[in-house]
Amino acid sequence: MKLSSAIRQFLEHAEVTKNQSKKTLENYQHYMQRLQDFAGDITVMKITLPLVHSFRLSLNRMVDKQGKQLLSTKTQNYHIIALRAFLKWCNRNDITCLSPEKIDLSKIPERSVEYLNRDELERLFKAVMECNITSKKRNITGNADHERCLRDAAIVETLYSTGLRVSELTGLNRNQVDLNRREFMVRGKGKKPRIVFLSDRAAEAIEKYLSARQDNFDPLFLNYRKSRTGDDITLGEKRRLSTVMVQYLVRQYAKKAGIIKKVTPHVLRHSFATEMLINGADIRSVQEMLGHSSITTTQIYTHLTNKRLRDVHEKFHK
Repeated sequence: MKLSSAIRQFLEHAEVTKNQSKKTLENYQHYMQRLQDFAGDITVMKITLPLVHSFRLSLNRMVDKQGKQLLSTKTQNYHIIALRAFLKWCNRNDITCLSPEKIDLSKIPERSVEYLNRDELERLFKAVMECNITSKKRNITGNADHERCLRDAAIVETLYSTGLRVSELTGLNRNQVDLNRREFMVRGKGKKPRIVFLSDRAAEAIEKYLSARQDNFDPLFLNYRKSRTGDDITLGEKRRLSTVMVQYLVRQYAKKAGIIKKVTPHVLRHSFATEMLINGADIRSVQEMLGHSSITTTQIYTHLTNKRLRDVHEKFHK
């Protein structure tokens, strides 16, 4: 079978049978198209270890006009992961091909995790709270500017309380969040459902924000845009807040708080996991709350929070 035909059927299988996300399908198509551009529209059985080796060399040697390497080792590995998934599908469909088990991923440096300590977290919360205080002093309670401040407080508290990914946060609807039980279900990567929990502070922040709103729009968090005719901030037409905007507002509040680190919504997710483990939560529970498929992914946090090693150090270091 020709490579182009096999790739098309593989992508259709991923879309229909495996019900994989649109983003995953786009990535698979991009990575496999790179292989086809490199090798040509060969038959699948001509994908050999030497050809894969040459393909990996070409990825590793891709540079920009200044001679800077374009693809990180991690990104190169994504190409190989897609190729192995493709070969696995070929094997299952009796298409003669290279065994995917023969292709190893490149070793990558151990991940470093950026997170906020307790002092930095409180400074961030304080910076968001000051937005509300300022809006009240200007006697504009009830308008969109005040709503925006309440929204920002609810966003930061929710990100830290739940460990949600930014895309999961922006996808939330009002009727999805149970403020009485302080928990709700969310679908993460691979559309896998999981339960997340709100702290008292997060639930209170969301309740204040929703109480101030005068609309019936579905999204939990709305985008407030400046009017073309003036400087007043007005409500967009049922517009859901974008992930880019959440990233921007978290970054801006971190700057106001005087935090030097690059703070993103994902840093708050890291902070959630780190704080849980520092306070004694077991790693399996944290894995479930983060929605990690593999415990290996969650274990990146144990290097930062290894209480056993700390206890050993305190006991034997004199």
